[in-house]
Amino acid sequence: MLANKLLGAAKVAGAANYVEDVFSTWLYTGTGASQTITNGIDLAGKGGMIWFKCRSNATNNALFNTAIGTGSGLSSNLTNGSVGWTDSLSSFDSNGFTLGVDSSGVTNFSARTFVSWTFRKQAKFFDVVTYTGNGTARTIAHNLGSTPGCVIVKRTDSTGDWAVYHRGLTSAAYNIYLNLGNAQATATSIWNSTAPTSTVFSVGTATAVNANGGTYVAYIFAHNDGGFGASGTDNVITCGTYLGSNHRAQEIVTLGYEPQWVMVKNITSASNSWVMTDIMRNMSVDTLAPQRWLLANSSAAETATTTDQVVAASTGFYFNSVQSDINESGSTFIYIAIRRPMKTPTSGTSVFQALNYTGSGATITRTTDIQVDALFEQRTNGGTPYLLDRLRRGTNYLTLSSTAAEASQSTGLTEFGNNYLIMGSGATINGTGDNYILHMFRRAPGFFDEVCYTGTGSNTTVTHNLGVAPELMIVRCRSAANDWAVYANNDNTDYLLLNSTAATADDNTYWNDTSPTASVFSIGTNADVNTNAATYVAYLFASVSGVSKVGSYTGNGSSQTINCGFAAGARLVMIKRTDSTGDWYNWDYVRGIVAGNDPHSSYNTTAAQVTTDDTIDPDNSGFIVNQVTATNVNVNAATYIFLAIA
Repeated sequence: MLANKLLGAAKVAGAANYVEDVFSTWLYTGTGASQTITNGIDLAGKGGMIWFKCRSNATNNALFNTAIGTGSGLSSNLTNGSVGWTDSLSSFDSNGFTLGVDSSGVTNFSARTFVSWTFRKQAKFFDVVTYTGNGTARTIAHNLGSTPGCVIVKRTDSTGDWAVYHRGLTSAAYNIYLNLGNAQATATSIWNSTAPTSTVFSVGTATAVNANGGTYVAYIFAHNDGGFGASGTDNVITCGTYLGSNHRAQEIVTLGYEPQWVMVKNITSASNSWVMTDIMRNMSVDTLAPQRWLLANSSAAETATTTDQVVAASTGFYFNSVQSDINESGSTFIYIAIRRPMKTPTSGTSVFQALNYTGSGATITRTTDIQVDALFEQRTNGGTPYLLDRLRRGTNYLTLSSTAAEASQSTGLTEFGNNYLIMGSGATINGTGDNYILHMFRRAPGFFDEVCYTGTGSNTTVTHNLGVAPELMIVRCRSAANDWAVYANNDNTDYLLLNSTAATADDNTYWNDTSPTASVFSIGTNADVNTNAATYVAYLFASVSGVSKVGSYTGNGSSQTINCGFAAGARLVMIKRTDSTGDWYNWDYVRGIVAGNDPHSSYNTTAAQVTTDDTIDPDNSGFIVNQVTATNVNVNAATYIFLAIA
C-alpha cells in the first residue's frame, strides 16, 4: 500500500526522476552463495520487479516482484503459476537486491553468468498490481499515472498463458502471449475489447486474466508520457510499432533518445520469439561481432548472432538485417524500449577512472569502480596506443597514433560489464608482460558522449545526447585510413589532429565553420569526418562544474595555476599546444600528479612514458603547469587546450 501511494503521488517539489533511478541492466556471475547486487534501485521502499535470465546455460526466465515477495517467482517461458524458488532471491533492498544460494539455478548458480533487469515502480514508467479474479468483465485499478502502453498479466495460483496488451496490437480486441511465439489474435474475452486508461485496465472473462477466485499479477508499462529529467518532460519508455523491412540498416526506428534496452516481437507471423537485447550485452554497431540475444519465451541460453542485430542509435534503434524475429518484410512488430542513463554527474570518480596493470596474456576479469563505456589504452613501456569502447564492441580497436582503419582482435576486450572488464590475451589490452595504463570514461550527459554515424559526403549535422554543446570533439573514420579530427577551444573554423603534433589549421570542410549545439554537431565534406557511406565515431566532452573542465590557457614561461573549479585537484590532465607543434600529453592520479616528477605519456605516439620531469603539480582548484623544455606546456605567449577531470 505504501509503495502504491508513493508511486501515485506527484514527484516531490524540486526532485527530478531519472531513468537510472528506476531501471537497471546488471551483469554478474553466480556464486552459489549469498551475493548482493548494488544497482542503485530502491526496491525496498518503492517496489518493483526483477527479471533474471541465465546467459551461459539453458534455464527458465525468472521474474520476482515486491507485491508477491521473494519466495515465489514466475517464468515468462512457462505457463506454471508461482514457483517456489525460495532460496533464489533473499531480499529487495534500498539500492538493489540480495541473492540466495539458488538451488534452482535461475539467479545465482555457481560460475554461471546472469543478467538482471530491474524495473522500479514509478509514475509514468512502471507499475505492479495484484488482484483476485471474479469471472466477470471488470476494471483493475493501477497507479501508473498515465495510459499504459503495455500490460502483461499472469495467473499466479494455477497454470495459464501470459496475456499481453500492447498499444501496437490491431485493437484492444486482440491479444498476444508472452510465453509463445504466436502472432496476435482476436481475443475479446482477454481485455474486454477495451483499451486501458490512466487509472484502470480492463479484463474480460478469460481464465488467463480473470478466473473466479484466481490470483493474478499485472506488469504495467508506460508510453512516452514524460515525467523524467530535470524538466520533468523527458520520455524514458516507449511502447511502439514498426513495419518490417522499412527499417533496414541506418534507417532509424525513432524514439527521440538512445535506448539501453529493447524487447521486440513480430505480431504478424507465427513462430517468432520475444527478443530482448541491451547495451550491456553488445547492442553495438559492429556488424560482424555476435550480438547476444535472450528470449522471453524460451529457456535457451544467450544466443550469439552475427547477422540479426538490433543496434542502438542516438535517436532510436535500427537493424543490420531482414529477419523474421526482428525485421521480416511486411510484418508488424511491437516493442518496448527504455532510454539510456540521463543524469549529469556530480563527481569525477563516478565517470572517470585510471587503471594500471601488467598484462597476463591470459583471459582475466578486472574489476572497475565505474561502468566503463570507452577507454584510451597506452603502454607505459612503449607500444601502440588504442581506443576501445562499448558502442563499437571491445574487440574492435582504433589506433590513436596512426591513420589505420578500425581493426578487430577477437582476444581483445571481450566484455564491458557494470563493474568489470573481461580481457582476452590480445596485445590491445592484455599482452604478456606489457605495462598498461587505461583512461576509462563513463558516458553521462554534460560530461561525455559517443556517437557512431555514417557519412553522407555533404555538409550535414549529427545528433548527439551530450545535452550541452560539446567543447572537445574527437572524430575518427572507422572504415578507412584517415586522421583523427579534433574540434576544440570553441573554434569552428580550425581543426587539430589527435595522431599528430601539428598546430591548429583553418579548414571549413571539417566543422563547416559551424559551432556544435546541445543536440547536434556539424561536419563538412573532409574525409576525416564525412565521406559518403564511410562509418565514423565521435567522442564528445564538455565541462561539468566540479567534475570536468575543457579549457585553454596562454603560457607565461614559468609556472601558473590552471583553475578548473575543482575542490581536490585534477585526476586526469591532457594538454596540447595549439599555436605550434606539441604532443597530446596526459597525466593521471594513478601514476601520480605530485609536487615532483610526474610520469606522462602522449596519445599520439608509441613511445614509453617519461618519468624524469616535473611538468605539472597538484592544486586543489585544478593543476599547475611548469615550463619544462621536455614538454613545453607553458611557453611564454604560447596557446594550449586541456581536458581535466576531478
